[in-house]
Parts: sequence; C-alpha cells; structure tokens
Amino acid sequence: MKTEFKGREGNSAKFTIEFTAEEFEAALQKAYLQDRGKISVDGFRKGKAPRSIIERKYGESIFFETAINNMVEEAYPKAVDELKLDTVDRPSLSFGDEKLEKGKGFTVTFDVTVSPEVELKKYKGLEVEFKPLVIGDDDVDIEVDNLRSRNARLVSVDREAQLGDTVVLDYAGFVGDDQFEGGTAEKFSLKLGSGMFIPGFEDQLVGIKAGEDRDVTVTFPEDYQAEQLAGKEAVFKCKVHEVQYEEFPELDDEFAKDVSEFDTLDELRKDIKEKLQKQTDEKNDYDGKNKAVLALCDANDIDIPEVMIQDELDQMKNDYLQRLVNQGVSADAVKKYLESADQTLNDNFRPDAVARVKSSLLIKAIAAKENIEATAEELDEEYQKYALMYNMELEKVKKALEFNEEYLKEDIVYRKTVNFVFDNAKIVEPKESEEKAE
Repeated sequence: MKTEFKGREGNSAKFTIEFTAEEFEAALQKAYLQDRGKISVDGFRKGKAPRSIIERKYGESIFFETAINNMVEEAYPKAVDELKLDTVDRPSLSFGDEKLEKGKGFTVTFDVTVSPEVELKKYKGLEVEFKPLVIGDDDVDIEVDNLRSRNARLVSVDREAQLGDTVVLDYAGFVGDDQFEGGTAEKFSLKLGSGMFIPGFEDQLVGIKAGEDRDVTVTFPEDYQAEQLAGKEAVFKCKVHEVQYEEFPELDDEFAKDVSEFDTLDELRKDIKEKLQKQTDEKNDYDGKNKAVLALCDANDIDIPEVMIQDELDQMKNDYLQRLVNQGVSADAVKKYLESADQTLNDNFRPDAVARVKSSLLIKAIAAKENIEATAEELDEEYQKYALMYNMELEKVKKALEFNEEYLKEDIVYRKTVNFVFDNAKIVEPKESEEKAE
C-alpha cells in the first residue's frame, strides 16, 4: 500500500492509495472466506464450494466488492493518520478508468472534506465590552424580603378585600344559561392581583367581604385554549367564604433564628451576601469569558464546511428534543413535532451552531499556537471533581473514565485557552446605543 497526497483546495483534500496485486489477492481470499457461506453451488454443501468453482460459476468479480470494501476500510484511516488530515466527513472514492482485474494492483482516489485551515488574525488584546455585576445592600434587601414573604402567614380579616389579599371562594361559570365544564370550584384560594384568572376576574372581587355573593362578568380571550369558550362572554357566580391578608414577620434577630441557623439578622444578611457574591462571581466569570469568545469570533473569519455546521445543528436539535422527552413529552409527540418544525429548528439554531463551530476551531488553533496543554496535575484534579460529584473512590473514577481521557484533556485545554483569551483581552465599558440612551 502506497499513499500519495495530491493537494488541497479550500476545505477539500485529495489523496490516492495504491494497492499491490498481492494485497488485492489476499483481500479476495479473505472475502471468499467471509462470503462463501452465502453462496450456493450445485454439488457442494453451502459454504464448502472452492473459490475457483464459485468464480467460474458467478464470474471472477464476485468477491471484488467485499474485498475492496475491506481494503479501503482498513487502509483509509491509516492514510488519514499518515497524512495528518483532520477529516470532518466521509470521503468520496473513484477508481479511474483502469479496469479492476485479478492479478493486478489498482489505485483509489479519495476526495474528503477536512477541517478548515485557521488563520488567526487577532486573539490578543481583543476589546471586550463587559461590565461585571456588583452585589450591594439593595440586593441583600431583596433576598431578605423574599425570605420574609415565604414565611408570611395568612390571617383572616373582617373587611373588604383589597389587591394583594387572598379570598377563599366558590365559583361556577356560565355562558348564557349553560354552566360550562371546568369552570367550577369550591373553597378555592385566589390571591387578588396574581393574574391567575382571566383578565378582569380578580379586579371585580376587590371590595367584597366574607359571606357575600357576587357575579363576575368576563370575556375569554380569542386564543383561549378551550376553543368552545374562546372569545365568549361568561358570568361566574362567586361566593366568598373568607378574606385573608399576608402578615409578615418582623425583621429582627428572632426572624433570623426562625428561618436559618444564625442567631442574629446581621449574621443572616452576611451569609446571604456571601452566597449572592459567589453566584455573581460565577456569572461574571461565565459572561465575561463568553463575551471574549464572541469578540474572538468577530475578529477572525473562517470558511467553515457546511457538513460541520450540519453536524452541530443535528446535535443541538437532538439535545433539545431529548430535553422535551425528559420533561415528560411523549416520544411520538416529539417525533411529530420534529416532522412539522424541523426547518424552523434549523433556522433558529443555525446562528448558534455556526458560532459554536467557529469558536471551537479558533480556540483549538490558539491552543496549538500557544502550546496550551493539559498537565497530569490538571487531569488528576478533573478526576477528583468526578470522584466528589459521584461519591466514588478516585481509582474507580479513573477506571470508569479511562476511555474518555482524551476528551477530558480537550476540555481542560479548551477552558485554559478561553481563560488565556480573556486574560489577554482589553475589558471596556459597554457602549450604550443612542436608542438605549434615549
């Protein structure tokens, strides 16, 4: 076998593999042993007929296809490795005008799409518009108020209901004189102003007192899910049993003791601020580096093969559909949805698919240029994370992930390279557009 590189044009590479007559003969014998059990010859049990008899009966080319497929399947990856080609699609093959014959060698020409050659124009000193979020006392106040709201209790009052109050009521819905299905409930708790019911319903209960009856007239939206009610006027006959308001706990040390492990409100606020800061630091880290990668993509052009974009699109669609299944959507419903919305999904996901492929190619090129690699210590730290995550012994984790070691290394290199791009970027205040300024 002899491999010869013929050249590259854009994202397409061409090379040949020359097979000798001896290699072809060995492949034919292997194909005979592989296929003879499928061939019937009079006078012989199935699978026992000699090769010469089969070739005489069916023609000497009967084993050519299997032999050539086996030869190509074995030789192609070796040739790609030898020529150091980063292929991204299946190759197309051609045999030229030379007739294939026993006792002769032959040459196969391969045309294959390869990963684009990345010319890095700029990746250091990128101008990245980014303003980190800062945690202040107002943010802590909001979290404390949320905690206070979650610990509020409902207290019955003998007064007219106000927005924000909760009413406990029975109701029955009618369109004309007919009571409709699904429009009835007893002792239902409804917070006025929550927007839980049809627009106008809750507002008409403002001012009602416990023990009173009231007819509420509403019109169902034109796009209402129950088609028989869409756009129709309805009357709900309501009876209120109770009016309740939220009583919030006092913000003091006793509140802190009741809702946390802390003895004082100051300690609780300090803990909330630390947790918010940690979350914000993580978000700032992600957002800043994401903007750096976007700036990197804007500063560099790549001619991306369509097959790479399609592969990424397919992966994104599969991930999206799998999330639907995980959320309880049936496989049949997902299949029907894909049949009807495939083009829409392609259109929606394509910009992100292009960005993902482009950023991946650029990060890979930067890592190669800057000699960024995963160290043994970093790989060990990665294993340690998985051990903690799954509560497993370190050696068992290494054993379980031994076939994914290269993937783990690639992931480490990717993160290190993104950090490199961000650390070498120029962070500037975002420019507000004239429209935003107005």
